[in-house]
Amino acid sequence: MEKKSLVIKIGASLLQKENKIDENFIRDILIQIAEIKKNWQVVLVTSGAIATGMNFLGLKKRPKEMPELQALAAIGQHFLMNLYRELTKSMFPIGQMLLTYEDLDSLKRRQNLKNTINELLKMGALPVINENDSTAIEEIRFGDNDKLSALVAELIRAQLLILLTDVEGLYDKNKIVIPVVEKITPEIKNLAGKAKSEVTTGGMISKIIAAEIATKAGIATIIASGRKRNVLLQILKGEDVGTKFLS
Repeated sequence: MEKKSLVIKIGASLLQKENKIDENFIRDILIQIAEIKKNWQVVLVTSGAIATGMNFLGLKKRPKEMPELQALAAIGQHFLMNLYRELTKSMFPIGQMLLTYEDLDSLKRRQNLKNTINELLKMGALPVINENDSTAIEEIRFGDNDKLSALVAELIRAQLLILLTDVEGLYDKNKIVIPVVEKITPEIKNLAGKAKSEVTTGGMISKIIAAEIATKAGIATIIASGRKRNVLLQILKGEDVGTKFLS
């Protein structure tokens, strides 16, 4: 029986703790992925190149100029992938893929991208995807790779998209997590606030837009807190975690 496919996206805010790279968080997520890979084909979309570059240089405030952001991404991406490789070396191989939205606009490049992801999955590797922030600007403008993760999920015809962030899910007006969203309406979008962190840009609205892209393609989407213990394992056991957007 062919394994189902799952795309997991990690937000930049989760990679930082007390202005340092949170290696324990990354390790915990990768241990969960190792368990999940027994039954699922997993693709990881990770933000954090710019945030990691800021951390490496000791910057507290996110620059505004595009060349500065792109330079930080070049510094941070190298450090981030070295960390992923170090933490996964005893579990599974990883394959780094840096994309631009042009890769997804071109039919030929889309097919090449899909072929590469599928081959990595056949090899038992974990595709680790980020936008090529050093040359592209869409992720920097749009916010935190949410849209990219939805487009990747659509490309590989995944059954599920999980967006991990630093909040429990989508809150209603009374600050209570909404467990299920059957349809994304203007009212649902109005519940989204703004990004609060110096290292992130997207906020909840970019996650709702990503969920909209994915659900229209028939892919259920869950927004949940990456800080919740064993969050990925709980989700795949069918436990009530975060906010689920029905396809």
